[in-house]
Amino acid sequence: MTKVKDLRDQTQNELKVLLEVKRKERYELLNKRQREKKLDQPHKLVETKRDIAKILTVLTEKEGSK
Repeated sequence: MTKVKDLRDQTQNELKVLLEVKRKERYELLNKRQREKKLDQPHKLVETKRDIAKILTVLTEKEGSK
């Protein structure tokens, strides 16, 4: 799980790349759950969703400060 403090130290470009990685990871987890009807680590889906929300929040903060 990503910490907000670590995210605030990154640039906007780094955050956008990380956001795409997390979205892809979540997409793959959702596909795996759909195919197999079960995940080995279902908590990863929730963690990824929360990480995406944190990244979006920090991005919004950085855009608002300009």
